[in-house]
Amino acid sequence: MLVHRKTKIGYQIQMPLTSLIDIVFMLLIYFMLTANFIVEEGIDVNLPQSEKSATQEEYSDKDITIYIDKNSKIYIKDRAIADKELFLTLHAMIGKEPDKLIIVKADKTVILDSAVKVMDIAKAAGAGRLCIATEKD
Repeated sequence: MLVHRKTKIGYQIQMPLTSLIDIVFMLLIYFMLTANFIVEEGIDVNLPQSEKSATQEEYSDKDITIYIDKNSKIYIKDRAIADKELFLTLHAMIGKEPDKLIIVKADKTVILDSAVKVMDIAKAAGAGRLCIATEKD
């Protein structure tokens, strides 16, 4: 006589995904909220006040920001640069893209001559677009 074994029904193990999905959503919310509070680089510059300044909120990675602190020192990306190096650095950064925006953030106590000299060097280096950053009253 033939004996047939009964086939056992296999149990499928299911991992509870509810808590995992909750954690993923919490991380997503956390990163979305903290991404809005990222502050720009840390050169301490008090910008001049302006009532009629146009707001420009979109800065792209292609824009070049030049900082001039209250001691008339020039910075690009937290690196101090001498006047003589500024032309070569800007010329290399602009390259073949003259439509890059050069943003000059000069402290309000800086003599106008320093800011104009930086803008003149930037124009000579091939900058097509220049602007001076101000704060709205």
